[in-house]
Amino acid sequence: MTKGGAVLFDLDGTLVDTAPDLAAAANHLRAQQGLSTLPLSALRPVASQGARGLLRVAFGLQPEDAAFPSMRDAFLEQYRSKICQHSTLFPGMTQVLRWLENQEIPWGIVTNKPGFLTTPLLAALSLPVSPGVVVSGDSTARAKPDPLPVLHALRQLGVESRQSIMIGDDHRDILAGRTAGTQCWAAGWGYVEAGDLLENWGADQIIARSESLELALFHFHATQ
Repeated sequence: MTKGGAVLFDLDGTLVDTAPDLAAAANHLRAQQGLSTLPLSALRPVASQGARGLLRVAFGLQPEDAAFPSMRDAFLEQYRSKICQHSTLFPGMTQVLRWLENQEIPWGIVTNKPGFLTTPLLAALSLPVSPGVVVSGDSTARAKPDPLPVLHALRQLGVESRQSIMIGDDHRDILAGRTAGTQCWAAGWGYVEAGDLLENWGADQIIARSESLELALFHFHATQ
């Protein structure tokens, strides 16, 4: 086991700002149906929910609706075709990843995004530091909020859960990390719907701004 644990990031809304490209895919489908473009501000809060959230806001569709599967497939294909036109690391994340590398702290990504989207997105982003592990939504039998993806990432990195941190902008990230035995930090800069209070998630810390994360990690590891 590696002393000091690891840092695990959710992808959309935590490590990478993917909302502009996700919203563009939803608006492309709206345009095909003769509907007006929705502002990014309307779609951004549900971007971490993927097709489920974006199709709900863009078309009023729920997963149980008959039209949902075909619209979901069309949405995912459109998004895949232009997956990294405007997506970027959140402010300060380049410095965070380089700090982790300099401190020899392993890090990884645990996302519910399926692998056929995760892999090309990460390739297009050209991250300044390569993750030690990437667990996509279909890498394990169950996705977050189940702890299995987090536990799988920790095993791949060879670290202990109690000294590791799961960072995410969705309640599912906190639930998965908590059950897996990690520290859980809520990413206050991410995609959170109005009325979904981070204070109710049970996170160990709420980091309001991505630019503050490096200092928070420094303080955490200084006390270990």
